[in-house]
Amino acid sequence: MSTEDDDKKDDELDDWAAAMAEQAESEEGGDGDGEKADTDAENGADVQVAELDELEDNPEISSEEKRKLDTILDIPVTISMEVGRSNISIRNLLQLNQGSVVELDRVAGEPLDVLVNGTLIAHGEVVVVNDKFGIRLTDVISQIERIKKLR
Repeated sequence: MSTEDDDKKDDELDDWAAAMAEQAESEEGGDGDGEKADTDAENGADVQVAELDELEDNPEISSEEKRKLDTILDIPVTISMEVGRSNISIRNLLQLNQGSVVELDRVAGEPLDVLVNGTLIAHGEVVVVNDKFGIRLTDVISQIERIKKLR
C-alpha cells in the first residue's frame, strides 16, 4: 500500500473523528448556538453516548474474570441496519429486475433498525461523511427488553 493510500485513509478517519466530536459537542450543548440541542429537545431525542471503557476501570473484576470477559469481547457479531421489510409472492419476486421498486413497510424519515445477529438492539439515523454511510444511534433498546424478546 502506498503512502498516498495511507494519507487518504488517515483523512477519512479524521473526518469521521471530526463528525463524532461535533456530535458529542452538540449533545453536550457546547456548540455555542444551541440550535442542534434545541432541535433534539423538540424531537424528544434522548441520546446517550456509550461508555465502552467502563469494564476496564472496574477494580472488582479478577484477572480470571477479565480473561473470560476478553474472550467473549473478541467474538465477532454481525451488525446490520434495516431500512424496512416487504412481503411479496414468489411470482412478483421472480419478476423483479433492474429499476424495479419494492414498497417497504416504513415511512420516509422513520428511524432504521439496528440489528446484531438478527436481534433488534437500537434505532438510528443515517449519516454521511465523505461519501461513506454511517449510523447515529438515536434509541438503544434496554437490556431488559432484549431479554424479554428472547423468550
